[in-house]
Amino acid sequence: MSTTPQAATPARRRGVAAARTRHALLRVLAVLARSVLIFVPVFVVATFVTFALRSLSGLSPARIQLGEEATPEAIARVEAEWGLDRPFLVQYADWFGGVLHGRLGTSWTNGADISTLIGLGLGVSLSVATFALVIGVLVGFLLGTVAALRRTTWIDRTITGFVTLVSVMPAFVVGIVLVAVFAVGLDLFPAAGYVPAAEGFGPWLTHITLPAVALSFDVIADVARQLRGGLIGAYRENYVTGAVVRGLSPRRIFFGHVLRNGLGPALATLGLKFPSLVGASVVTEWIFGLQGFGRFANDSAQSGDVPAVQGVLVVSIALVVAFNLIVNLVLARVTPASRRGV
Repeated sequence: MSTTPQAATPARRRGVAAARTRHALLRVLAVLARSVLIFVPVFVVATFVTFALRSLSGLSPARIQLGEEATPEAIARVEAEWGLDRPFLVQYADWFGGVLHGRLGTSWTNGADISTLIGLGLGVSLSVATFALVIGVLVGFLLGTVAALRRTTWIDRTITGFVTLVSVMPAFVVGIVLVAVFAVGLDLFPAAGYVPAAEGFGPWLTHITLPAVALSFDVIADVARQLRGGLIGAYRENYVTGAVVRGLSPRRIFFGHVLRNGLGPALATLGLKFPSLVGASVVTEWIFGLQGFGRFANDSAQSGDVPAVQGVLVVSIALVVAFNLIVNLVLARVTPASRRGV
């Protein structure tokens, strides 16, 4: 009994859909493999340089624990207790093995586990940075899209002027203004402090809103500028002209051709934005009374706690690597140009 064309059509469609799924999966795996081949050596080199900073700094736990008047014998005894009398490469191998297992060492100042100390502050900073990134992406996407669709008009010029203005406003200035207006003046948000999300979503959100808004201005400016430029460039391409000639609607042209091809620069910009938000939050954390990752890094550097500073640098490197990997995977899935290796 022969198969009818009507019965064969769904089977062919399922076969085409399965082939497309396999092709998309292989493309993502290829991007993942290329990214790993790049990021793994970068991570190893960066951790080696980070560990070498201790030797270059000349700092020692004996100086912190015994003071400047310590005798050479006492210094040698303390350094031997910390394993600092071993060869440099042996120390690095032992430290790097601990890093791979999530152990970042012990603080010179108080003997506490650095992974635990960083984890406590990182939760605060990640909450603020993530919300700041969400605000920046949403507002920047809206402004960049409107500016591109209304290019050369007064709307475009107004948005460009606003974006230029917010890009030069320091986060600590914005934070002080937000506290004065929305916390002190209007009493809409708390002026300081942090409440974990486990204790209630509402209190957690209200406590991170003002610091997140203060940090989001730079993200808004960069996303809006990059997206506007990418969309305007995409509108000038031949495939858009061909779509207009074929009679496609402006909405379909924008979402099907312009947006997917013009989104690349804005997405690439986000690759370094999230880690930089976490690192740049120290001033904002001081203003809003947050005990976050930035303040921990600042306090560790001022006290000369080299293992803690090394732990901060390792976590920062891991954030940069991980977030860039995510951005590369999104680019490979969303933008047609990245699929061609452009």
